[in-house]
Amino acid sequence: MKKIFTDSGIEIKPLYTESVPSNELPGEFPFTRGIQPDMYRGKLWTMRQYAGFSTAEESNKRYHYLLSQGVNGLSVAFDLPTQIGYDSDHPLAEGEVGKVGVAIDSLADMERLFEGITLEDISISMTINATGYILLALYVALAKKQGADLTKITGTIQNDILKEYEARGTYIYPPKASMRIITDIFEWCAKELPKWNTISISGYHIREAGSTAVQEIAFTLSNGKAYVKAALDKGLDIDTFGKRLSFFFNAQNNLFEEIAKFRAARRMWAKIMKKLGATDPKAMMLRFHTQTGGVTLTAQQPLNNIARVTIQTLAAVLGGTQSLHTDGYDEAVSLPSENAATTALRIQQIVAFESGAPDTVDPLAGSYFIETLTNEVETAAWKIIEKIDVMGGSVNAIEQGFIQNEISNSAYVHQQQVEKEEKIIVGVNKFEVDEKSMISGFKIDDSIRQIQTDKLNALKTTRDNSKVMKCLQQLNNAAIGGQNLMPLVIEAVENHCTLGEISDELRKVFGEYK
Repeated sequence: MKKIFTDSGIEIKPLYTESVPSNELPGEFPFTRGIQPDMYRGKLWTMRQYAGFSTAEESNKRYHYLLSQGVNGLSVAFDLPTQIGYDSDHPLAEGEVGKVGVAIDSLADMERLFEGITLEDISISMTINATGYILLALYVALAKKQGADLTKITGTIQNDILKEYEARGTYIYPPKASMRIITDIFEWCAKELPKWNTISISGYHIREAGSTAVQEIAFTLSNGKAYVKAALDKGLDIDTFGKRLSFFFNAQNNLFEEIAKFRAARRMWAKIMKKLGATDPKAMMLRFHTQTGGVTLTAQQPLNNIARVTIQTLAAVLGGTQSLHTDGYDEAVSLPSENAATTALRIQQIVAFESGAPDTVDPLAGSYFIETLTNEVETAAWKIIEKIDVMGGSVNAIEQGFIQNEISNSAYVHQQQVEKEEKIIVGVNKFEVDEKSMISGFKIDDSIRQIQTDKLNALKTTRDNSKVMKCLQQLNNAAIGGQNLMPLVIEAVENHCTLGEISDELRKVFGEYK
């Protein structure tokens, strides 16, 4: 009989007749079956849509549209210059302004982005890493202008720089300086923004870069350990900051392996946090957001992507996600159109209200297959984490190139399997048709850069530039002296320092990672 393996190389038996019995209950350590005893019967997952493009004004229109369609959480996409600390008028920003996300250069842009949206009333997730501290400062400054109670503000900044070195590339500063900024955010938020999730430790981009499901959770949880240890070294209380850690995972097409992955990850993180000294069960809970797999979408026969996203949505829900973003069927061609974004949201709503999947907690628990696969995924992931621990943790493993090489090798193997038709991608290497795409694609005009540049020029002629220089010098001094940077970054953005100016000031102190 032909042997069948998951994408992680775990052999799938033709029949499962037994598994290791488990008496675990949802809401109890080690949380394999979920972090809430009633799961979705108590509260459905947060339905987010990831959106951001062009100018803040255009993105704001899309946000209002999504909210009118039933979205109850927004995820903000930022353009590449914003992600790597360049204002829109910087020479390296040319050709990229507003293309893969919204351009945010200043507090004025942030005000336009959320115009008509009360920040106390909605949870905002921001996919931002190297400049996460600046975007958080801009968000806090806007909340203060709205008169919001900062203790009630909820949301997340991704703020996971380690996976940028491993898989994605939007880093600015060297690893140790970046880790210092992250722990400054942990410390400041614990006191001033207690309901804010200070980091979303991301396996999503690791998976998009080509890792397997097992590697995704192994590398992600190892990165999580590194952040926790850095916070402990700073003297922070694990039972306090541990409650504000969240994770971000990918959902792909192998339904059962994905469900097992989510269950195993919860159990593993609970054990990791307990071993690191957590005593509060809430600090041991792995809370996670899921996004369906962008890399699985095909430009060929793009409507097939609706089926893929539906399978991935079921994997996330049956695996116990806390929030979910579903991809548009046209995203292999361009940014999602309004129609594709609506269809993606409807997939979540149909699963939530028509499928019965949320009606009971962890509905596949006790399945011989699921329980065995959960254990096998966990065992395989621990082996990888143990290798990284021997190297001294994730930062050292990154500096040695280990994690990057493992991801690259897995991506290469996958591509070979596709080209040899050992792995079938419907519409790509089997069941192809001659077609002309009916999807024109949602394109962003290059004129956006000039619009943003004009805004920057107007800002710089009306602000108090002596205050700007003072704020930047204070930030420089604090970076050198080891002072927490967050209060000074907030003061800087309130005095209309731009994202690029703040990033450059810290480049002077920390340098850039090459």
